[in-house]
Amino acid sequence: MSILHSVLQPRGGSVLFLRSSLKNYLFNTHYLRMAPHFREKPKRSYYSDKKQVNKFKPGEKTGFNQKALKGLDFSDKNSLTEIVKNLYDESNITKNREKKEIADFLLKHQINIKGNQLPKPVLTFEEINFPDYLKKEIQRQGFLHPTPIQSQAWPIALSGCNLVSIAQTGSGKTLGFLLPAIVHINNQKASNYNARIGPMILILAPTRELAQQIQQVASTFGSTSYIRNTCLFGGSSRYSQERELRRGVEIVIATPGRLIDFLESNVINLKQVTYLVLDEADRMLDMGFEPQIRKKIIF
Repeated sequence: MSILHSVLQPRGGSVLFLRSSLKNYLFNTHYLRMAPHFREKPKRSYYSDKKQVNKFKPGEKTGFNQKALKGLDFSDKNSLTEIVKNLYDESNITKNREKKEIADFLLKHQINIKGNQLPKPVLTFEEINFPDYLKKEIQRQGFLHPTPIQSQAWPIALSGCNLVSIAQTGSGKTLGFLLPAIVHINNQKASNYNARIGPMILILAPTRELAQQIQQVASTFGSTSYIRNTCLFGGSSRYSQERELRRGVEIVIATPGRLIDFLESNVINLKQVTYLVLDEADRMLDMGFEPQIRKKIIF
């Protein structure tokens, strides 16, 4: 389940993938539901970074010093550089596709979608305007065609629009947000970004295991254009993670606990983040991170 969101900074341009628990905070959003979504029965606790994390009721404290977390200061708007947001170029094949063919595709894959000025889905890799280095890696990985969620999510993400996407595990949502993220990075002016200051892409995941899975995919496709990443999570060397940040990375994948820890100690700077991903955000909310996520990311 995912949301693409474009209000991380006053200038816009971020992408946010998360579950529906936060969608009430968003406006002008495209909603994409992939097949029937079966919500699991709520559990009493989750395990993250080898520590049991109990669920919190609304209003309960999470154990983190919320007063120490200050919202990002964007009062000096002159310091915010312009970003390129709309990177989608619809192909003639997609543009000329008949409405009936689109309707049949959506019906076949049980896709329900609503929103304003919705782009048409792309049914083949040839239709999406990814650069050659990404298409070659897609071919090398043996993918034959986009998954249903990728077919509809890629045009929306590349257009810089908001997206709430609900899909089951194994639907291809990781590439659904990672490939547009790589395109986003490579289309920004190099003079406007310094990787040593902070990342351009921030991806949050509820568990170390999921964060590491995302990093593997980010490393595979990011290496095609020398995009660096690091993974921040508890239970591992804090020093080595700080060292990676100091060297400079374009993509940071993190669990909420370690990210908040680094924010409190001023190890990481989010002022350059223009593309934001929250994967499985409902689990992070159940773990009690909603106040921190809202204060540091959605404000």
